[in-house]
Amino acid sequence: MSTALEQVHQRIAYQKAALPVMYGDVDFTITPERFADAPTDSMLGDRLNQRQKNLPPEMIERVRAYTMLGDVTADAYAALMHEHGFRKLVDMLQLACDKGIEAVPDAPKELVALIAEMEKKPEWLDMDLVAEGARLNRLPMAILAPWFIRGSFLATFLNKYSALPMALTGTLSGGTAAKRVNETATFFTITTLPGALERHGEGFKAAAMVRLMHSMVRYNVLRRVGGWDVPVYGIPIPQLDQMPAGLIDVFLLSYEMLAEGRTEFTADERARVEFSRYRCYLLGLPEDLLLDTPEGIANIMDARNATLRKGFDDATCGELIRATISAYTLPDRSFGHRLFHAIEQRFARLVFIRQFLNGNAEEAAAIGVIVNRMDYVIAAVVGAGIALQMASYRLARKVPGLNAIAERRLTAKLRKLLDRYGHAEFTTDAEAYRPARPKAA
Repeated sequence: MSTALEQVHQRIAYQKAALPVMYGDVDFTITPERFADAPTDSMLGDRLNQRQKNLPPEMIERVRAYTMLGDVTADAYAALMHEHGFRKLVDMLQLACDKGIEAVPDAPKELVALIAEMEKKPEWLDMDLVAEGARLNRLPMAILAPWFIRGSFLATFLNKYSALPMALTGTLSGGTAAKRVNETATFFTITTLPGALERHGEGFKAAAMVRLMHSMVRYNVLRRVGGWDVPVYGIPIPQLDQMPAGLIDVFLLSYEMLAEGRTEFTADERARVEFSRYRCYLLGLPEDLLLDTPEGIANIMDARNATLRKGFDDATCGELIRATISAYTLPDRSFGHRLFHAIEQRFARLVFIRQFLNGNAEEAAAIGVIVNRMDYVIAAVVGAGIALQMASYRLARKVPGLNAIAERRLTAKLRKLLDRYGHAEFTTDAEAYRPARPKAA
């Protein structure tokens, strides 16, 4: 075993000693059922390509290990819920993000450690690149994301091993599903605003809140709900399961580059990659999951998907998908909002089918996502409108004098979207959880 992999295993084992209240009953030496040793038993199944069949063994072992890793620093803070209550933990974290840890009276050492970890700059970090990456991402977040966010969110529910924590938190209801979609949209939108990922920026604070929310889910699932089957499902919301959403844009970019035979990022692509990597770093992802080459990025995602055992439980996955696709995510029932909902909902179905079900409409219909000819017509019209707006802004960014105007308008659009998404609490209510009754495959 390489030194790097040994260190990963040490970090995983450390969870038990550091947090016995959460992990005292967990056997970290096991490989949970969710890990598929045979790639043909994984999500990729018979769709494996040649690269996926020949992934570096060390990368496979890295994925196996990270199946059992939570977020020990944020988990330690979340474990104080029994002492302080979740609302006080949220208030103290927000105050520390806004005004610094010194502004929190009698700040718990766990909060001090969490803030210090987030403030520590990785050696590879170039904040100028991050700022440029955020600028480049403002265009797709302002124009594309409102149409794509729901359909992309559905992809997180295609596998029962990774989707179960969401089902336990009450996300099967329409209102909660709408809240989670809007909170996801809020996080990714807010992090692209100017200066958002700086120490006292809005994105830094949002990342801290998301990190705490995930740790609260782990704490509640492991200690309060009961019935979580670690030998089957591993650790709830392992770092490995946060990677796809956090890096989806650079994964897609890397796959596209490799298909074209390119192995080096352009300057703009590099900025986008560094922005996404740092955002994930703030969310607590280990640095050795944040690869920086197209091949490395594609390989780590392939290794995750080629080892996540396939499994679709309709009572978990199907209900989450149907609740999310039917959720009304807008703040009121005005005519304009109802019209947008009717069109966006149709568009989301096609995004989900084309991007994550390989265009298989029959497979989608089997889980309750049904499309018809009118959906394709509407999607074509919407897609043309999106393409026209994207092209207009790209052109404006290249014209002296128009560039600054375009940037101001994009930022204003993002602010308007944030108002529409509503205030994101990034919290989880244990009273809404349902008992865990996981089934073996």
